[in-house]
Amino acid sequence: MENITIKINGIEVSAPKGSTILEAARLAHIEIPTLCFLKDINEIGACRICVVEVKGARSLVVSCVYPINEGMEVWTNTPKVLESRRKTLQLLLSNHDRKCLSCVRSGNCELQQLCKELGVTDEGYYDGERPPSMIDDSAVHMIRDNSKCILCRRCSAVCEKVQGIGVIGANMRGFATFIGSAFDMGLGETSCVSCGQCIAVCPTGALQEKSQVDEVLAAIADPQKHVIVQTAPAVRAALGEEFGYPIGTNVQGKMAAALRRIGFDKVFDTNFSADLTIMEEGTELLHRLGSYLNGDKEVKIPLMTSCCPGWVSFVEQHFPELRDNLSTAKSPQQMFGAIAKSYFAEKLGVDRKDLVVVSIMPCLAKKYEASRPEFSVEGNPDVDYSIYTRELARLIRYANIDFNELPDGEFDSPLGESTGASVIFGTTGGVIEAACRTAYELYTKKNLDKVDFEELRGLEGIRSATIDFNGTPVKIGIAHGLGNARKLIEEVKNGTSPYHAIEVMACPGGCIGGGGQPFHRGRMEVLRRRASALYREDANKPLRKSHENPYIQQLYSEYLGEPCGPKAHKLLHTHYIDRKEVIGMYIETEKSK
Repeated sequence: MENITIKINGIEVSAPKGSTILEAARLAHIEIPTLCFLKDINEIGACRICVVEVKGARSLVVSCVYPINEGMEVWTNTPKVLESRRKTLQLLLSNHDRKCLSCVRSGNCELQQLCKELGVTDEGYYDGERPPSMIDDSAVHMIRDNSKCILCRRCSAVCEKVQGIGVIGANMRGFATFIGSAFDMGLGETSCVSCGQCIAVCPTGALQEKSQVDEVLAAIADPQKHVIVQTAPAVRAALGEEFGYPIGTNVQGKMAAALRRIGFDKVFDTNFSADLTIMEEGTELLHRLGSYLNGDKEVKIPLMTSCCPGWVSFVEQHFPELRDNLSTAKSPQQMFGAIAKSYFAEKLGVDRKDLVVVSIMPCLAKKYEASRPEFSVEGNPDVDYSIYTRELARLIRYANIDFNELPDGEFDSPLGESTGASVIFGTTGGVIEAACRTAYELYTKKNLDKVDFEELRGLEGIRSATIDFNGTPVKIGIAHGLGNARKLIEEVKNGTSPYHAIEVMACPGGCIGGGGQPFHRGRMEVLRRRASALYREDANKPLRKSHENPYIQQLYSEYLGEPCGPKAHKLLHTHYIDRKEVIGMYIETEKSK
């Protein structure tokens, strides 16, 4: 590739032809601030924070969209540039809700940080008419507050371009412009899949998660309640970032210790129910695959994984005709809740209504999943509260726990024991790799010596591989990000898919990039490091196949019977709903008003 040499602040910089000034500067580790920019997602030059001086240019140029050319001279921090950035920030603040102390993003707000760096206070430099504040709290997982919106359009870009959903965007024009849904619908009435990626990229507090911290603390304080907690695999690979640890640090031990100090009666690991999920989903795959290979044309192939509730919601709303291709196995979160409030409650001698199950998840869609009525018994949910990684960090701070100084703790038994296979659920390709480890041995009746299926790993948006089950080739497709998933699923819909099994995770990178994780702002290197932390833990586990977990074996022998058997099916499997018609009816009703 041809390179071009330019000067930035007097320093020679070489960058590929076609690069922007911003890209060239980052190659040279020269920082140019941005607000609206997201690489390959939102490159529109809307915020004008990234302006720079270019020799010969009649005015300042927007570095995120301005291409470089040979011999160009650029200055990024001249008085003219800095004054322009200050005025831009002052204008943004002129109609911004500046109640920073009450904002969930205070201290982690890109707008606030830039104001601090450039010496811009909250004084009303250009105060005037403000657009009306519009609060949308119709969704289970989030709140939208347009009084804090800066119209950067990151949220709408990631929703449309990455996830392929497009339920939010700019409405009206000029001063009246606001980000919202069509026909003034609340997010809860749209085809939003609750992935939370819009929140993950929002630079301010305009999009925020619904918190259940107060409800969790109230349950812990209630002497009538026995409160237990489960933690998803991806959380341990990211939580440390909230407390200053390097990206990719596994803080499992400190997390377990912190949860015990918060006051939970038992601290368990969702990895246990991830192993359980593999037993059910892997068995289901073998049943379907066996029927298919024996000539049954009615069996639904490919089998599509169902661990990700954002992905499940996507199928229900956009491809309901394919919902029978989804595995009927519940997600690990919901399997844990079902087992906790049956098997474990019986062991404790506690009524399920007095047993409170809290989950710590990287994902905001888990809040929606926990609220689905089919995951409850007589109105009592299997999972009472689902909180996300950033929410856990706040809970730890609320409790005045010095996270960094905690000694490592352990999970409780039996629902805290797991294998390496369950750990890798947290990254794209991990679920299907774990399933292959177990399905191979159940199918071939042979020992799998090489358990690392490296051909299933990576961060490419769409991947495929063929796994040899002792002479039977099993074709596997993998996608992360719903925009990529749509491409795979269109093939299934059209009857051209070559795959026997497909894994989909709604969020880029899988759970490690979930909407409830510490903000990674689209940096793939962050996701790679988090994934590496999970693969390292998997490699260091003494047991690496789900069916080898002795506590899973005990659960089946004592309580469930056999995988996919009658009792297991009743507790651990579910059904799906055609939501397309419901959404369509709502839209048509709104149009007619």
